[in-house]
Amino acid sequence: MSDGPSARRGPGEPWGGVRPFSIKTKLGALVIIAVLITTGLSMIAVRTQTELRFITVFSMIATLLITQFVAHSLTAPLDEMNAVARSISHGDYTRRVRENRRDELGDLAETINRMADELAAQDQQRKELVANVSHELRTPIAGLRAVLENVVDGIAEADPETMRTALKQTERLGRLVETLLDLSRLDNGVVPLRMRRFEVWPYLSGVLKEANMVASARGGMASGSGSHTRTDVHLHLDVSPPELTAHADPERIHQVVANLIDNAIKHSPPHGRVTVKARRGAYPESLELEVLDEGPGIPRSDWHRVFERFNRGAVRRPHGPGSDGGTGLGLAIARWAVDLHGGRIGVAESERGCRILVTLPGQPSVPS
Repeated sequence: MSDGPSARRGPGEPWGGVRPFSIKTKLGALVIIAVLITTGLSMIAVRTQTELRFITVFSMIATLLITQFVAHSLTAPLDEMNAVARSISHGDYTRRVRENRRDELGDLAETINRMADELAAQDQQRKELVANVSHELRTPIAGLRAVLENVVDGIAEADPETMRTALKQTERLGRLVETLLDLSRLDNGVVPLRMRRFEVWPYLSGVLKEANMVASARGGMASGSGSHTRTDVHLHLDVSPPELTAHADPERIHQVVANLIDNAIKHSPPHGRVTVKARRGAYPESLELEVLDEGPGIPRSDWHRVFERFNRGAVRRPHGPGSDGGTGLGLAIARWAVDLHGGRIGVAESERGCRILVTLPGQPSVPS
């Protein structure tokens, strides 16, 4: 959401955003003062019979002094902004411009500081991405290498069980690569949607069964892509009416539901319950999805940060047993997929746990 300069001013802004000392006002005052000085000295010269050349010299000196004062008040903050911008271009995002002015230069200083804050946040996210990806890659690569070294050294036979262990490590690498590809799609803009009509109950039932099967297959192993390995959480599906249909891209909606379920399971208490609800929306073949868990919930102050990249939550015990922190990209990818459909996703009020509400617009009605 973009705001005007008056909307961005801080508590010290006078009179609701009005600038009493804008640059235009200062330049206008400079002209008026110069005219008044010249006029006043001319009147003095006429009354005192002073030579005009002396009055002209005095007038020029006074005008130059005032002009120099105004020019310095305008160029000094520009020099400071130039120094800060040069530091930012060299990768130093710690310097800030002093915001002690009530004119256009004050707004420019605020804009530069806000830009520095955003660049610093992006740089921090980049470092976190490198650290997360390095950590996520290290475990499956080390596991796969250990299996292969045992086979090569003759410690273990290349039997089906050993190969299944190696396959699991390879699948973990594949899941991480797929997550990074989703992030790349998110950065590069819109992805073409393959919209079609589908029945909601069998579709969501398949997503839940897949989540259970994947968790069972990974049992006893740490996940390399943030996907859960818990089998103690019960998944419940509630679709009403049972014949409900929707119009969307099933592959992208699968990303949404799978990531929301994965996040809900991570934050569920032992032997908790995750409920997936589907209801008919307000428009033809539109859909409202809810994913509700019984975990500690999300503080209202953090609702706006839930779908940011690399956000892993700030609760005391953010993940249940058998799950890791992941890359912090699951909910960001879910929001991206919902945005592609022109829908909405957000945290909703809930008496217990966390409730994520997804609204998909469905198929636009064609006027007859």
